[in-house]
Amino acid sequence: MKFVDELFELYRGRLQGTEDDLDMITLTVLGEMSEADILSVIGEMPKDELAWLFRVYLYEGLKEKFNQDQIPIRHNRQFH
Repeated sequence: MKFVDELFELYRGRLQGTEDDLDMITLTVLGEMSEADILSVIGEMPKDELAWLFRVYLYEGLKEKFNQDQIPIRHNRQFH
């Protein structure tokens, strides 16, 4: 998580890490990065981080779809 570690060090002590802080950081970073920059960061990720990234993408995407469809999500700690 080299990129995350770098961002954490940059904002450490300046922000509290609240949901609002994290939204601000992620939106700012995404707004400043080109597609090539993003792909470069992804390309530098070890396989386990890439798998985690894809898992989070799938999980959050499916959660959003189920929420849109108004199907309650049951929490099963075995899978996340």
